[in-house]
Amino acid sequence: MAPLRLPVSLGYLRQYLSLTNNGCLHRTVASYSRVHAKHPITYQPSSAQTRRFCLQSRSLQKEELELTSVRYNVQRGNFARISNEDVAMFEKLLPGRVIADPEELVGYNTDWLRMCRGNSRLLLRPKTTEEVSEIMKYCSSRNLAVMPQGGNTGLVGGSVPVFDEIIISTSLMNKIISVDEISGTLVCQAGCVLEALSTHLSDVGLMMPLDLGAKGSCQIGGNVSTNAGGLRLMRYGSLHGSVLGLEVVQADGTILDCLSTLRKDNTGYDLKQLFIGSEGTLGIVTAVSILCPRKPQSTNLAILGVSNFQNCLRALKEAKGMLGEILSAFEFMDSACMDLAKSNLNLTNPISDKPFYVLIETAGSNGTHDEEKLNLFLEKVLGEGIVEDGTVATDSTKIQSIWSIRERLAEALLHDGYVYKYDISLPLANFYDLVVDMRERVDDLATRVVGYGHLGDGNLHLNVTSPTYDHELLDKIEPFIYEWTSRYNGSISAEHGLGFKKRDFIHFSKTQKAVELMQQIKDLMDPKGILNPYKMLPDKYGD
Repeated sequence: MAPLRLPVSLGYLRQYLSLTNNGCLHRTVASYSRVHAKHPITYQPSSAQTRRFCLQSRSLQKEELELTSVRYNVQRGNFARISNEDVAMFEKLLPGRVIADPEELVGYNTDWLRMCRGNSRLLLRPKTTEEVSEIMKYCSSRNLAVMPQGGNTGLVGGSVPVFDEIIISTSLMNKIISVDEISGTLVCQAGCVLEALSTHLSDVGLMMPLDLGAKGSCQIGGNVSTNAGGLRLMRYGSLHGSVLGLEVVQADGTILDCLSTLRKDNTGYDLKQLFIGSEGTLGIVTAVSILCPRKPQSTNLAILGVSNFQNCLRALKEAKGMLGEILSAFEFMDSACMDLAKSNLNLTNPISDKPFYVLIETAGSNGTHDEEKLNLFLEKVLGEGIVEDGTVATDSTKIQSIWSIRERLAEALLHDGYVYKYDISLPLANFYDLVVDMRERVDDLATRVVGYGHLGDGNLHLNVTSPTYDHELLDKIEPFIYEWTSRYNGSISAEHGLGFKKRDFIHFSKTQKAVELMQQIKDLMDPKGILNPYKMLPDKYGD
């Protein structure tokens, strides 16, 4: 079957976007069509994407964000600097797909939370693995540092440059190579947008094993490189289990083909696991083979109000026991999150106000059976006073309306100003204590402190906001939050990765020997340190 080219991602269209009078990004389709008449645009961004880029565009109209290297006093590695000869070589390799205009590069240099900004002067947009290979061969020979970038939806500064690294965008690598409806295997290029993959799979009765709030912009290569978790990890597991194979370009340009579609392959080391969650520091993922579950025939979503956190845990225990195989998500929010959604996004609470909320999703093959199990569960938790209020949605419109409260919290936080985001794994017994302790610690230095996340797999998203970046507030938060997490045997990064923001705190979750072994692997696979430098591990690159 001929490869299917997916609609281009919004990240690729940044240079064809213009600002409307109210500051939101407006798609200038006619402009795009004139420039690329051979590839007419068919992509329609989701409402979530439109909201996200409206926020970005408004932010970009504010004062220029301080460079990451200046704010955090980072020393540049011993890498070569881009010359005119380098640009000419790349333009020959990628005609019409090299961007050097500083204005067009702003969005690629800045993360969407406006926490980090690099100073790259060159963006490359390959379409094939072979082109990525040629880029890396040249960069290795010249000792030029590179920054692989997908949808740039990362939350720890791992998806943007720190200095002048060359950005290698995978946005044009957006072909679906094959779908096997019987085995449920999908093979595609790394630049495919998660939501577009989900839509395509839905037509053949399949679904992606992960679901993220950023699904309208994030790309599967970036998802794999950061080992993204998401809303349904408790049902379908992590990408370490779902990914069947990878194609990766190494630092010297070597193409490593491990793009297997087999579920069972016990021949030697499982090399793909090295690249899942390595954040582009060991190689650039160019294609992915992933196992996709069947799309459920019946979906229900309940939002329940709870009086205290211990009852949230009791509800989780009952859900696991009574809903079993149809339980697909168990999410948690505190009352501060609901206040945030109402005040900053004008969303409506579908039930009465409570101190805590849980969202429970079921997904199965028999609607009558699923509803019966869910009703029995609700009767028990309501009857025993574990839950005090709630509502259930069964049609897609109402389900999406309730999910939007949870999925848009990251967007709502941006309206407060600057966001200090933390992605923690903790034992459930200590899960919410960190939020309480943080509120007491930062007191009135912060606008608000909120806690939400994937209670089903022990993943807390703790967020602190302030009108602008405040170093005094940051000093209150860090390293206290990492020390607290380490004391209770948690992880300082549950699913967002370490990126730039957390690399120096890795020792709070990993032993010195473990970090040393990671560095040895990095040195072996990228001896010049040119792949995504200043990320994931403490400083050593470019020495």
